[in-house]
Amino acid sequence: MNQKHSNQQQAYRFKRFLRKAYSAFNSMHRLVNIGVVTGCALTFLHVSTVSAQTTASNEQQQKVMEKELDEVMVTASRVETPINQTAKLVTVITKEQIEQAPVQSIQDLLVYAANIDVIQRGGHGVQADISIRGGTFDQNAVLLNGVNISNAQTGHYSFDIPINLSDIERIEIIHGPSALIYGASAFSGGINIITKKNADYKAYASVEAGMHKLRGMEVRGVAKTGIATSSLSVGYSSSSGYIANSDYDLYNVLWQTRFRVKDASKVDLQLGYNDKKYGANTFYSAKYPNQYDHTSTYMGSLKGEFGSDFKVIPIVYWNRHHDQFDLVKDTDFGRNFHRNDTYGANLIFMYKWKLGTTSLGSEIRREDIMSTVLGKPMVEPHRKYKMYDDRTNTSVALEHTLNLEKVVISAGVLMNHNTLLSGKYKFYPTMSVSYRPVDKFNISASWSKSTRMPTFTDLYYTTETHNGNSGLKPEKSESLDLNLKYNNSFFSAYLTGFLLWGRDMIDWVKVDDKWASWNMTKIDTKGVEMGVKFRLGDLLPALGQQASLSLDYARMHQSSNTLDFVSLYSLNYLRDKFTVQFHHEIYKGFSAGWYFRFQKRMGVYEKYENREKVGNEPYPSFTTLDLKLNYRYKDILFNLSMNNLYDTHYFDRGNIPQAGFWLMGGINYTFR
Repeated sequence: MNQKHSNQQQAYRFKRFLRKAYSAFNSMHRLVNIGVVTGCALTFLHVSTVSAQTTASNEQQQKVMEKELDEVMVTASRVETPINQTAKLVTVITKEQIEQAPVQSIQDLLVYAANIDVIQRGGHGVQADISIRGGTFDQNAVLLNGVNISNAQTGHYSFDIPINLSDIERIEIIHGPSALIYGASAFSGGINIITKKNADYKAYASVEAGMHKLRGMEVRGVAKTGIATSSLSVGYSSSSGYIANSDYDLYNVLWQTRFRVKDASKVDLQLGYNDKKYGANTFYSAKYPNQYDHTSTYMGSLKGEFGSDFKVIPIVYWNRHHDQFDLVKDTDFGRNFHRNDTYGANLIFMYKWKLGTTSLGSEIRREDIMSTVLGKPMVEPHRKYKMYDDRTNTSVALEHTLNLEKVVISAGVLMNHNTLLSGKYKFYPTMSVSYRPVDKFNISASWSKSTRMPTFTDLYYTTETHNGNSGLKPEKSESLDLNLKYNNSFFSAYLTGFLLWGRDMIDWVKVDDKWASWNMTKIDTKGVEMGVKFRLGDLLPALGQQASLSLDYARMHQSSNTLDFVSLYSLNYLRDKFTVQFHHEIYKGFSAGWYFRFQKRMGVYEKYENREKVGNEPYPSFTTLDLKLNYRYKDILFNLSMNNLYDTHYFDRGNIPQAGFWLMGGINYTFR
């Protein structure tokens, strides 16, 4: 099979180029399940854009592709790791896949990953809860360029971040507990959003419009002066909504500067602002359909990376999140205000020597909140806020990775302390092993322990509809993974089995007609994740050299010793999710992407009619089909998206209907 990939650029970093004059080749144009970093000290190394050279023969390209696809570097947290040494599963979404997908937000994009549960309450990333492997939205860490931006108030707001789709280089999603990698908040996994840093073009602009008065625009400019490369992006989108009280206005601003100093050392500065105003139809209680939310986020971070074999990586960051929530829009009834601040600093050391790689990382993170309902009473109210609480989390992580050619062994431990626990220090170990009997096949296993602190909402949210619990204990888990991966130039496949034993799991359950937060004694999860991707360019040339077909399936089962209550989150897990993605060329420059999804959720929801409860119903299964058409002419790209082609009526949570058929179109231009 001869393959040509001379026109496609990728955002992967490769370990080596086999001393050839050309770079590595690949055709990963989908949600690619590859591998994950195995441990604590992971550095954010620069990801270079690589492409094939047209002078290389097809036979050479094929051989290099088969070799280099197994050497893709994953930079998930603190240390880069090649695929052939990884012991967990990671989903990587590239900028090319984002361009092909019929999406308007990161949340929309994650819908197409079979292993990810995306519970949307509104359209196009207005508000969505993201969970991994049956966890809740509070149990996974969210990072921006390796900086932990998870919201301590509630995971509902962890994706209130100032990111436009045009900013993203790639997204890496770790499956399973990852405390050693991302810290104590990565109870069920982590999502690291990595933005573009290179000056590949001078400016980018896009506009879009569609049904339900959809309007959107993005503008991004890049400039390089001396040692500094800076970019500024601005985005805006709005819609009148697909049902009553589902309108929204979203704004994003992101400034980034990378300073390249001596040798490969660099310093990254990022500043961002996000603002959302949206109708929240029955978002958090079916009794009150006319809810409203207004949030704003300010964030800033400074991150350095110095050295080569001995690396030093310092990070400092700050995030502030404001929230106004109206239980009844434009009234004082049920209205509350919150201001959440997070300050943090990391210092990471990594040393490569003849016995492997040793890393030592530390973090101190302070979280506080001022609110009208969350926290403890203040001695003197501050403006509209009368409640306050804070906590500090300190952690130290040590890991060593030993590479024995075909076998890679890694072991480490996270020592974590949170002031919520009154002086107790806890240890969370991790071990993994990866074996590669032949170049194309990898077997790996990992074992780890993890924890998660309750959010401020879990502890204190007591209103007309909810009762918080200030006595909640942290969640604890132990997990075991077994992974099989195969990859060649024509197709790649993976199969993963996992077990997770959870203790003191936090959920909201129905007690006396209110949702109450409490610790379940245990929730155990077991499941499988599998997928295959076919690169069809050589087999069916009429479909185009970059044609591909991907099929992914995930199935889980959860058991608990507490089944007498209606669960709001933990037991309403996604049992089955099957996705199909098919990309092909129609004619020169004209291509299509098809996205099919099947989902079945367990648990029950409260069914309401005319704001009156009529009973509990099991979640129905559903399917959807989306299509995006792209036509590229030089540096101009025209696109047409058709979401939910056969107008499926479905909902991800409770009584909140999701959008039916939605037609959108746009145009973007890249100035080089």
